[in-house]
Amino acid sequence: MDLAREHGLSTQAIRNYEDAGILPAAERTVHGYRTYAPLHAQALRAFLALVPGHGHQAATSIMQAVNRGATEDALRLIDESHGQLLDDRRTLQAVEAALRDLAPVPQERGDTFIGPLARRLGLRPATLRKWENAGLVRPRRDPQTGYRIYSAADVRDVRLAHQLRRGGYLLEQIAPLIAQVRSAGGVAPLESTLRDWQARLSARSRAMLQGAADLDTYLRAREP
Repeated sequence: MDLAREHGLSTQAIRNYEDAGILPAAERTVHGYRTYAPLHAQALRAFLALVPGHGHQAATSIMQAVNRGATEDALRLIDESHGQLLDDRRTLQAVEAALRDLAPVPQERGDTFIGPLARRLGLRPATLRKWENAGLVRPRRDPQTGYRIYSAADVRDVRLAHQLRRGGYLLEQIAPLIAQVRSAGGVAPLESTLRDWQARLSARSRAMLQGAADLDTYLRAREP
């Protein structure tokens, strides 16, 4: 199948894309074989161009909306992706600002417990316990109740971990960064990570531009 070969895909993948609504329905021959037209090729190019910027799930939803004639729904989904990218950029700026202002935090008794801290950050207590097990944060325990007590330094570590998780980093990648922050080792050891994060955001932005161009071509091809 030419459509599959052009993009290095299997014929089954093309059928799956059609069944999922990513491609418009193909016409059938008298023997039941599917026939694909240039419009299907444009739809496939649009989908594959959308994936790097928006992710597979969002790209699928966008194409499904277009193919059922709900263009406004597709545009709303695209806007939501752009909004998330903007949020991620703001998160990166927040991390950079936090690291610029990095300084040792006095060891003082904290009065923040796991429940209030989790609610403040929109996290589940189980998430904070998982981060503790991974070494990202080290709250002490009240000797009488056994409750976790988060000091100012612990809250800082939790906030930075939360920001880095939103940036797409894994716990094992975050742990050494938190260790650097905890020891107030300065910004230099973290600069390469921040540059990589910025590069990935820029790549997503460029991918969204390419996806928008190919999707616009497909939308124009669908016009009466």
